[in-house]
This record gives sequence, structure tokens and C-alpha cells, in this order.
Amino acid sequence: MTARILVVDDVLPNVKLLEAKLSREYYDVLTAMNGPDALEIVEREVPDIILLDVMMPGMDGFEVCEQIKANPNLMHIPVVMVTALSDTSDRVRGLEAGADDFLTKPVNDIALFARVRSLIRLKIMMDELRLREATSSSFGMAEPEEDELSVNGGRILVVEDREIYARNINQALEDNHTVTMAINADEAIEAAKTGNVDLIIVSLSLQETDGLRLCSHLRSMEESRQMPILILVDDTPDQMESLVRGLDLGVNDYLIRPVDQNELIARCRTQLRRKKYEDRLRSNYHLSMTLAVTDPLTGLYNRRYLETHLENLMQRSVQEDKPVGLLAFDIDHFKVVNDTHGHAAGDEVLKEFAARVKRCVRFIDLAARTGGEEFVVIMPDSNRDTCVGVAERLREAIAESPMTVPDQGIDIPITVSIGVSISQGASDSPANIMRRGDEALYEAKNNGRNQVVCEAQDAPVATAQGG
Repeated sequence: MTARILVVDDVLPNVKLLEAKLSREYYDVLTAMNGPDALEIVEREVPDIILLDVMMPGMDGFEVCEQIKANPNLMHIPVVMVTALSDTSDRVRGLEAGADDFLTKPVNDIALFARVRSLIRLKIMMDELRLREATSSSFGMAEPEEDELSVNGGRILVVEDREIYARNINQALEDNHTVTMAINADEAIEAAKTGNVDLIIVSLSLQETDGLRLCSHLRSMEESRQMPILILVDDTPDQMESLVRGLDLGVNDYLIRPVDQNELIARCRTQLRRKKYEDRLRSNYHLSMTLAVTDPLTGLYNRRYLETHLENLMQRSVQEDKPVGLLAFDIDHFKVVNDTHGHAAGDEVLKEFAARVKRCVRFIDLAARTGGEEFVVIMPDSNRDTCVGVAERLREAIAESPMTVPDQGIDIPITVSIGVSISQGASDSPANIMRRGDEALYEAKNNGRNQVVCEAQDAPVATAQGG
């Protein structure tokens, strides 16, 4: 896993030492010896991670970190403060400035590389989410206000089986967050499966549970895969080794006992803020995808998605020897509705029409709006009789009662003509089955509308004259 790392320190031997260590691990290393130069390089090169000295003349590391995190284009870059300062108050100040972690000089190589690998994975994920959000912006979606990233009210799951430790953690967090306690793996897994968790804190000193195995299991579960995990470790050689393994397993952060409540609060705040930001990016992406594949008026899929889905279904139908059915239909005399009652009324008819379509098709079927009043339903694993039965049920549901336009207080009677086509094996194609469906639809219209026709060469099926 390669990456570009910026090393910032005003002492040249420190810079050279870190540069040599990182270069041996095949990282691309950038260097700066003061705050202003560091900010310029960050702006120009956008590194994957920043190793930042705290005690520098002029602009110290805290100020540099604050400026980086205040820039929306740079705030996602992980910052690790490398410092000789060991007071808890300094760590808390750095965390509040936006730092992701502290490493104390002289830096332990194993801890350094474990943390770098962990934060680079985080950066790669964030870059992907930011790229997807850039797609969202093309759909006119506004950026959220800053207060949307408020972290109060976080839902925190704490896995700790020693009562005094659990009580201290709860006291530190309960004023601003909802805290759920678990004393073993089973309780933790059940709580995580609900999805109502924003942060998981796991003690590696559990008496009946292997904390690392629990972290690994939580990372493998769909419900908790994206939840940040913070581990609590004792300052012993075996637990420090477990810390390194935990970071490689995907743990996001850690605290070494004895736990300072202010540092705990600060680290939880950092993880909750990041999760909220990630959730926002994912939400924007999923919304943009919804906008890309659905028709905004009716909520049905659009033609672009329909064509992709139909191609995939027909490929699968050949492999599994199961036919695909297609219903092509449109509203009879829809132009008269618009000309008589206006386009607003026409839109209401289309929305109610789409709602009835959704109620009539099966849950495995895909309904799409392909044009003004034109629609298609794709029916996997469906023979002729099944498709005709669904089509007739749909025709009846449309014709049995008029469409209501609430704003105008009117009811508009509507009928629909439907053409049915069935896939014909490996020699068939999406274009051909769509064409045959359209031909059957045209035949239904030419025969008097408000009827179902299966394939252009067949006689009308279940005809009800009218329209």
C-alpha cells in the first residue's frame, strides 16, 4: 500500500530520519521545515497523510493542523502529530485541533507503520466517497451547513466487563451521548446488529472475550462494517502488540489506560464527526444514484436503467434457461388529457398511473417509465401465461376507476393498451424483445385500445373494447 506522506519538522535530522524510514517502506515522502511551507505543500500536492511536529517556531503544529482541517478541500487528510510532549492536555488540544493521532518521540517504528497503514486505508476510502459526492453535485445537491456535522447525541456502544472502568466511561460520555453497555461479545454483536450505533469502544482486557476477535467480527458484519471502533489497551508489551494488530484489522483509534476522560471525549468526538461526514457522503452518493436511475415524476426506473437491467436479465435467462417477459404499454389518448385539463393534471394522472402499476406487478418485476406516457415492465422467469395474466390485471386496475386530480376536483377515466413479448433464447437480444413488445402494443392500439396483445403475430388476449 503506497502513499504520499508529508513530514513536517523544524529539526533537519528528525526530518531525514523519518524520510529514510518511510522511504524504505516505499512511501513517497515530501518534507517541510515550517508551518507556512507545510500549508503550501498540502495545498499544492494534497498528500495522503501528514506527520506533523508540534513544537515549531512561528506557526506551531496545532495552528497548522487547525488551518488544514478548516479547509473543506483538505480536511479529510489524516494528520498525525509527532511530538516530545506527553501531557494529556497536549493530546487533547491536538485532537480538538483535528489531529487523528499522536506519536511520541522517539517514534516506535512498529507503531508508526501500523498507524500509517491504518490512516492510509481511511484516506483511500474517504477519497472514494468524496469522488462519489462530486457526482452528486452534478445533480444540483447543496452542500450541508457546518452544524450538520455536530457530534452531540452520538450512539456509543461500550464493551467493557469491569464495572469500575465501565462506570468511568459512562460518566464521561453520558451527558452528551447515548451510551449502551455490553459485557461480552454476544451482547456487543446483538447491539451492533441493530445498526443504531455510531461508535464502538472495545476493551482489549475483557476477561471472557478476545477483544481483537470481537473487533474482527464487527468489521466483517454488514451492519457494523462502517462503524468506527476505538479500542482501550493497557500499557503492557502484549497489549501494545495487540494494538498494532488491531490497527491492521481496521480499528480506527485507541486509548492507553489509565484513560483520561477529557482525551476519551476528544477521541470520541473525532470519530463521531468523521462518521457523520462519511454518512453524509454516502447519503449524497446514494441519492445521486437514485436520481440517475429513476424518473423524478413517477418514481419508476428510467429507460437507461431499464436497458441495463434487461441486458443482464437476458444474459442470465440464457444461462438458466428461464424466459424473460416484457410488457410495453402506454396510456390511451393521453394527449387529450393534457389538452383538456392541462399538464399539471396530466402529471397527477401519470403519478397515480405509476402507483397502480407498482401495485399490480410482482416484487421481482421491474417497472420503468421510458417516455412521456410510455412504460415498460420487465418480468424475469416468466412465461407467456404469467405475463399475460399480470398484463390483464394491470389493464383492469387502470380501467376500473378514474384517476383523481385533487387540485382540480376532477376524476379522469383512463385506459391502457399493453403489448407482451417473451424472450426467445440465446438468439434473442434486448433490442429485439423491446421491438416485439412495441409491435404488440401498436397492434393493441390498432385493434381498438384498452386491451392486451401477446407478440405481434398473436391474436388479442383478454380483450375489453373501449377507450
